[in-house]
Amino acid sequence: MKRTKNRLKNVARLFSLLFLFGFPVSYGQDFNKEELSYSEFLGYVKKYHPLVKQANLEISNAQAALMVARGGFDPKIEVDYSKKEFKGTEYYSLLNSSFKIPTWYGIEIKAGFDDTDGQYYNPQNKTPEAGLTSLGINVALGQGMFINQRMADVREGKLQLKLSDAQRKLKAIEVLYKASEAYFEWRKSYNEAELYNRYLGFASKRFEGVKKLIELGDAPAIDSVEAGITVRNRQLNVENGNLKLAKAKLYLSNYLWIENVPVELEDNVKPEENLIQTLETTLKTDAMMVNVESLDSHPKLQALETKMDMLEINRKLKANSLLPKLNVGYNYISEPSYWSSFNADDYKFNVDFSIPIFLRKERGSLKLAKFKIQDIQFDIEQQRLELKNKIKAQQTEISSLKRQKKVIDNLVKDYVTMLNSEEKLFSFGESSIFLINSRENNLVSAKLSQISIENQFYISNAELYKILANPD
Repeated sequence: MKRTKNRLKNVARLFSLLFLFGFPVSYGQDFNKEELSYSEFLGYVKKYHPLVKQANLEISNAQAALMVARGGFDPKIEVDYSKKEFKGTEYYSLLNSSFKIPTWYGIEIKAGFDDTDGQYYNPQNKTPEAGLTSLGINVALGQGMFINQRMADVREGKLQLKLSDAQRKLKAIEVLYKASEAYFEWRKSYNEAELYNRYLGFASKRFEGVKKLIELGDAPAIDSVEAGITVRNRQLNVENGNLKLAKAKLYLSNYLWIENVPVELEDNVKPEENLIQTLETTLKTDAMMVNVESLDSHPKLQALETKMDMLEINRKLKANSLLPKLNVGYNYISEPSYWSSFNADDYKFNVDFSIPIFLRKERGSLKLAKFKIQDIQFDIEQQRLELKNKIKAQQTEISSLKRQKKVIDNLVKDYVTMLNSEEKLFSFGESSIFLINSRENNLVSAKLSQISIENQFYISNAELYKILANPD
């Protein structure tokens, strides 16, 4: 019964959205079915787009790598058993088992149990009848005391988490920027198509009016040809505009996913009308919100600085290799039944020492590690300078486009005034269809420039958003 109710709920959700999209997906209840706002669109891209999800895998990969590195400090059980028997004779039966616990600073705790039996075996392996237990410690007093490969792997694994978060942001911002371009192109194509359709209607009405004037003898017949040419030009513009709009919608659909399903917009959905008022708030590109002098949190710089920290760990590891290898081990040994009475004379002790004479390999490796750190330091300085200049250049472009927007808005108003005046003169018989068409063509061109400048403004803000690289 519960399963049936769940299925009915899912079906209801699917059908409720067929009015907006021609695809079975679910939207939130607050979705406006007539308008897809830019901020809402970005929200869907951030949450559902496969490439953004793929970018989030960077963190998961780093967490898995850190788990692998920490595995170097996992306790370990080792058992080595061998036996030889030939023609009824047991040559040997050797059991060596141990339990090791690696610790952070080159120290290893070890417990073991050995048992030896048979007629032929190395005398040093001889054990009591009940076997031989041991408990001891191995310490690295030279190489590996303050840093070793296991310690370096764990430290690098922790830094890799930070690096992966920066790389995730850089990958996500690239997807969001391309998605923004698709949205702006859709909005531009939509506005152009609306403009062409509106002025096709004006031209058609004017054509019908001219034909009536000709019938009444108040206008020359050639005016119908003039008006008809304008109508056909407008029809071509409408057809071309609709084609661009259809392609822009399909391109936009590449970035619109709900859950795990791609979505295609229906024809009745339109872009945000007042985008110019909300864009800078959505992208956080307002000049008051951008601090050019403080870029420490920028993902690109964070990635480089994290790589430098990882190289510093490698440098310490190379410097540690200049020390001699000196490993000391002590193990207290006893029969299993004798642990209650400690005897310090029963033990195994070992010392392992080695050092190359010239250390040329170690010194060369250390120099290479230092050069890599210097190289990335230069890269950080250059990237910081480039980011500052890119941000300033983009802010300058945005300010210029704002001024251009004011100019084109006033220009459109002037062309509207000129067209209205020309139409009044025509009604008084003091103008012609040719002049009206000329005024209207100028107005349409100005409105197209207005749409284009607005679109450049949106794209310029998106480019600044991409440079700042803060998708969260």
